[in-house]
Amino acid sequence: MATAPSVSYSMTVRLEVPASGTAVSQLTTAVESSGGSVTGLDVTASGHEKLRIDVTIAASSTSHADEIVEELRGIEGVTLGKVSDRTFLMHLGGKIEMQSKHPIRNRDDLSMVYTPGVARVCMAIAENPEDARRLTIKRNSVAVVTDGSAVLGLGNIGPKAALPVMEGKAALFKRFAGIDAWPLCLDTQDTDAIVEIVKAIAPGFAGINLEDISAPRCFEIEARLREALDIPVFHDDQHGTAIVVLAALTNALRVVGKGIGDVRVVMSGAGAAGTAILKLLLAAGVKHAVVADIHGVVHAGREDLASAATDTDQGSQLRWIADNTNPEGVTGTLKQAVVGADVFIGVSAPNVLDGDDVAAMADDAIVFALANPDPEVDPAIARETAAVVATGRSDFPNQINNVLVFPGVFRGLLDAQSRTVNTEMMLAAATALADVVTEDELNPNYIIPSVFNDKVAGAVAGAVRGAAKAAGAAVTGTTA
Repeated sequence: MATAPSVSYSMTVRLEVPASGTAVSQLTTAVESSGGSVTGLDVTASGHEKLRIDVTIAASSTSHADEIVEELRGIEGVTLGKVSDRTFLMHLGGKIEMQSKHPIRNRDDLSMVYTPGVARVCMAIAENPEDARRLTIKRNSVAVVTDGSAVLGLGNIGPKAALPVMEGKAALFKRFAGIDAWPLCLDTQDTDAIVEIVKAIAPGFAGINLEDISAPRCFEIEARLREALDIPVFHDDQHGTAIVVLAALTNALRVVGKGIGDVRVVMSGAGAAGTAILKLLLAAGVKHAVVADIHGVVHAGREDLASAATDTDQGSQLRWIADNTNPEGVTGTLKQAVVGADVFIGVSAPNVLDGDDVAAMADDAIVFALANPDPEVDPAIARETAAVVATGRSDFPNQINNVLVFPGVFRGLLDAQSRTVNTEMMLAAATALADVVTEDELNPNYIIPSVFNDKVAGAVAGAVRGAAKAAGAAVTGTTA
């Protein structure tokens, strides 16, 4: 699948060109003939002989950007200046900062913000620890915790390399839900150590967002922290993905006129995201689900699911899947399993299906090919026979994006002062997100709202807040 130019590989190139002649049009032609896209052209200085021009260009990869620069360098009369990678410039010095909510202008301000006045607040909290939510940043703070073991699709790149992602997550928390989130990148991948560290820092936060921790360790870490802490622990790679997938599926089923309890769902991927999606779909009413991993369809009789294999966390997860799915006893490969299926959901690897596989699905099929950046099947090909197609990419309709979920989920949890997060809250979040798309708006290319739809975070937050209160998980009688 050819990759289109993307703002992710955007650069600004400073050039000096002759003031007369066709140099400017040659620049545009050179970029476009190289497969790039000119998104901006600014004259920053002008003289009788020369123009200084900043050309902003979108490429499809780093190597493609280098090729375009070389093409520009080869134009006669053009002098190449500074080349700036716009993505790296945005990350220069980090993307977030801490600011004081109160100006410190004089001794009076200093005495109240810090010593001696702050001591009175400290003692009030010592006498009533619950006042920490009212009198400190705890009331609006989330820790974004990673060990760098499963960052995006990049793999185990470690805590320092994970920091730009965690900063981005914190920026999104603030932009979409007004939450102060703090990136915490831990220099350990020991499960026990991570659990103890998070327990130790938890008093300063009202929620924990686990991020980019590899499976199967992420399951144990989340379970142990939920048991130990009195604040909600949410692994976004699992549950954020599951919520947005359920919301999108709800609306896709509305488009094709099928019921969630009637459709046969085939999934590719039994890792953290796949398992969480499966569990939430089952809770939402899916009755016919089949899961495939790298070894084929998961079923009770598969050799690698013998008792010895279940001694590991991953083996236990596969055994759970075998025990709770595939009621028809389907065996074989993923390609065999999707024949006649109503829904395909992929959270696995690129190009595991082709157009013939999609064509072999049921009429009005739904395909969610969510591997990123290269989906399980080319979306353009899938759209030839499937009724609804969604991806994790921003350059196709129906982007399944976790930013639709985690800001609103945590806004609701923090506003309710919830001590936990449970399946009912996640189902409520999915329903609220689906309902943002009205009947008048719903169509095969619009089953999920834009991340910039200003109704999303509030709708999700309200639903989670209500579910928390209904479950008795919220603190009552005080404000958030």
